[in-house]
Amino acid sequence: MDTTTTITPLGADVYEIDTRMAGFSGITAGYLILSDRPCLVEPGTAGSAPIVQQALTDLGVGPADLASVVVTHIHLDHAGGVGDIAEMYPGAEVVVHEKGARHLASPERLMRSARMVFGDSFDMLFGELKPTDAARIRAVDDAGVIDLGGGRRLESYYSPGHAKHHVGLMDSLTGDLYVGDAAGIYIPETADIRPATPPPDFDLDTALKSLDAFQSLGPQRLLFAHYGPVAEVDDTLERSAEELRIWVDTVRNAREQHLDLDHAVAMVTERTRDRYVITRGDVDPALAAKYEVLSSTESNVAGIMHALNRHA
Repeated sequence: MDTTTTITPLGADVYEIDTRMAGFSGITAGYLILSDRPCLVEPGTAGSAPIVQQALTDLGVGPADLASVVVTHIHLDHAGGVGDIAEMYPGAEVVVHEKGARHLASPERLMRSARMVFGDSFDMLFGELKPTDAARIRAVDDAGVIDLGGGRRLESYYSPGHAKHHVGLMDSLTGDLYVGDAAGIYIPETADIRPATPPPDFDLDTALKSLDAFQSLGPQRLLFAHYGPVAEVDDTLERSAEELRIWVDTVRNAREQHLDLDHAVAMVTERTRDRYVITRGDVDPALAAKYEVLSSTESNVAGIMHALNRHA
């Protein structure tokens, strides 16, 4: 396996690592905070673990050096490599929201569900999530603190809406806010913001409250798992909320007309086509195809439809 790394320094001992999910570059980022107690945020998929390990080695972090591994939520593009990384770094504490902790210790149910959704593409996309010893896992509730050493902290804030087990993570030194998927997908090549609303947990009102909570924290920068840093905090969070409302409004319209999923997807595609640079004709179609693998329109519409049916 090619473990060539792409590491981008972001200042204040923060490093973006391209985890090369499913072989794609620029689709899923992990972050190393190289503080007195080094912390890895978002290790990525099981398939990404050797690449992440090589990146940490390149940054001078050996098997005994990593103090903590933190995930914003347990979806496999973020947390699928936790078990592998825990084996590689036996002293690292694994931090996750309490609603996701049991799935990292006993991932069988999570794996079955993901295989049903992704079918034959599962192994290519994610690989096998290995169990993590429950004694290594620290579950946080609505708020938690990860000690980064030297008085620096990573503070977790419960932020459901995308998933019931989602947290945002704020660096006390830099004001960086690791947003996971709660603010959607940021596409650095085009500066587009697209929703991330997969089934079964998406809920619009909860998601909007989480975005409001993020804004109230006053972050200096947003660090997206998909993909990279964004300095325009208020504008980005407002755009994220606006896109959520537009997608939900369109799917609600399709549902009220008793249209099926395919028709709802077509309606969303039509309504949003001119909102995103990535879907215009002058952009490399391979870029749009890459992000469809990560966060397909069909999956997001299905999540919204599921939420509307649940509330009905």
